[in-house]
Amino acid sequence: MPFIPLSFVVALLLLILFVAVIKTADDPDPTGNPRNAPFLALILLSAFQAFLSGLRWGYGIEDVMYVAPIGAALVPPLVYCGVAKLVRKSRLSRHLRLGLHAIPAVVIILLMAVWRSAIDVVLPAIFIGYAGAILHLMRSGPDALRRTPFESAAPVYRALVFAALALLLSAALDLFVFLDFSWTQGRHAPGMVAIGNLIALIVLSIAAAVAVEGRGPSEADTAAQHLDDLGDKETLAAIRLLMETKRSYRDPDLNLDRLARRAVIPARQISAAINRATGKNVSQYVNEFRVAEACRLLTDTKKSVTEIMLEVGFQTKSNFNREFRRVTDITPVQWRQSRENSA
Repeated sequence: MPFIPLSFVVALLLLILFVAVIKTADDPDPTGNPRNAPFLALILLSAFQAFLSGLRWGYGIEDVMYVAPIGAALVPPLVYCGVAKLVRKSRLSRHLRLGLHAIPAVVIILLMAVWRSAIDVVLPAIFIGYAGAILHLMRSGPDALRRTPFESAAPVYRALVFAALALLLSAALDLFVFLDFSWTQGRHAPGMVAIGNLIALIVLSIAAAVAVEGRGPSEADTAAQHLDDLGDKETLAAIRLLMETKRSYRDPDLNLDRLARRAVIPARQISAAINRATGKNVSQYVNEFRVAEACRLLTDTKKSVTEIMLEVGFQTKSNFNREFRRVTDITPVQWRQSRENSA
């Protein structure tokens, strides 16, 4: 029976994940581009890296070592570009962004030609640097995901933090392998690489899949003049008025950027005002309006829980139940039952 490395199995599973994500996230954004192409590319690259790992550590094919470091150097930039696409619009042109994030791979190619041993130090440094940059982008919590719908902001935020931690895990693993070759001639390297890298690739790919799912369509920019001199009380009043009169929370794709455009208030000002006044992030604040209307509909109508969930702006039962329980401490079904019993 032929030996099939675990890495090959992981590569196949990642390809299946890629196809599944494509099927559910193949709608282009308003510019005609795929939804978060960097994350889609990351899943494919992770599958390719897993395949190379199987060749190297499963069959002892040393030649893949000329390709694997280059692929590894492309992983952190793809993660960062995917995160940045959810957080903010870049002021740099696409070609300039591609050039800047291609620098790590170019450096690795040059080192392979002139100073191969330095790769063992430079590659972990690249991973650590990009992980730090990603965590810096996410420093304000779920509100940092200005272009992600509020409903999915929390799980996407957690996935991206895990992605940054996976980059740090990969860097630590590379350093351990370097030390193992220095101290024990690589006695433990195959096991560490096979297990550690696969874990990191799987975490990165799953995080990318979650993030792609959370990518909402963006509206075109407007030329409206932002009201950037409002205090917290006025900002909060403006957002509350928008929720109560226009019921903007019913928009399932509502995100911080879109809310800012509708309120004509800078996104950062909205986030800061809500956080200081309520101790909550913007997604929690908006979801409380959704839950409040859901409570009313559960009490006053015979609509199904699913119909109510969709009507108030949620798209998945898991998010609806989680937010409903956070606000009321019970599930939607329990809420309806308690009201029927008290009638």
